Amino acid sequence: MLRREVLAAGASLVAVAAGPALAAPTEWTAGQFHAARRFVDLEVGKIAYAERGRGRAAIFLHGYPLNGFQWRGAMARLADHRRCIAIDLMGLGYSDVAEDADLSPPAQAAMVVAAMDRLGLLEADLVSNDSATGVAQLIAAHHPERVRSLLLTNGDVDTNSPPPPFMGAIEAARKDQLVGWFGKQLDDNAFARSHDGIGRGYSRPDQVLSPAVVETYLRPLVGPDKRRRQGQDYAIAMLPNPLPAAAPALHGFDKPVRMVWARNNELFGDEWALWLDHTFPKSRGVRFVEDANLFFPEERPDLIAEEARKLWGV
Repeated sequence: MLRREVLAAGASLVAVAAGPALAAPTEWTAGQFHAARRFVDLEVGKIAYAERGRGRAAIFLHGYPLNGFQWRGAMARLADHRRCIAIDLMGLGYSDVAEDADLSPPAQAAMVVAAMDRLGLLEADLVSNDSATGVAQLIAAHHPERVRSLLLTNGDVDTNSPPPPFMGAIEAARKDQLVGWFGKQLDDNAFARSHDGIGRGYSRPDQVLSPAVVETYLRPLVGPDKRRRQGQDYAIAMLPNPLPAAAPALHGFDKPVRMVWARNNELFGDEWALWLDHTFPKSRGVRFVEDANLFFPEERPDLIAEEARKLWGV
């Protein structure tokens, strides 16, 4: 599959420290992430993804307005255990879909399943953040046979989708104003790192949001007219909320589920992690993470890798 073996072998290399201990695994730079990108052709268009590692598949689903680069740290640490695949959701990142493509959460879930079909994956472990946590639940509800396990971090749950504080962003998208917000962050890294930029979702944005990282996330969203619209339409398409209708199916989902939940974010409080814990019959419980914000999987990849290995039994 698209020179998978060559890519996986090259991307999974880690440096070996002197003595018996291994050095920290190497994370992709922005340039390496771009070099690793491949596309799967679906009816909806070309879906971008990057992978490293081999073995059973794990699919990583990113938050808004990020892309698969969010998972570079976790993928580096888990490549010895899984074929780690980070998919760019439609309308975000480097996926290229039709101008009139449906960007709603159910359509995103259907796209992930279609991508699995094209990649020859009968099932996968799903790891998600932010809006993609809702997408992961929809996959589990409607295609449970394709899911081996769920590792869910702060994101949309049941009636909290989209969360009320996000409605202002949706209204800005309807007024064609979000694209200006994206562009300002590309021009001003200090603004991107601030509470008024995407830095709002991080505990230590100054340590994460370099100009290269912001460029990787936001440049596609200020590109040609189609992409400018889709970067905003992704937010608008969160309504109507499809998750309450999926709740009965989640009660019957009989695979392992684990929640890892940041406590310092304004969108997805502790109660929603507990809702998931009570809903999934084979929940492995909740790990609450102090001093962590919405996009903490990018800042705390060791924690994500630790929880994934426990959930996967590796």
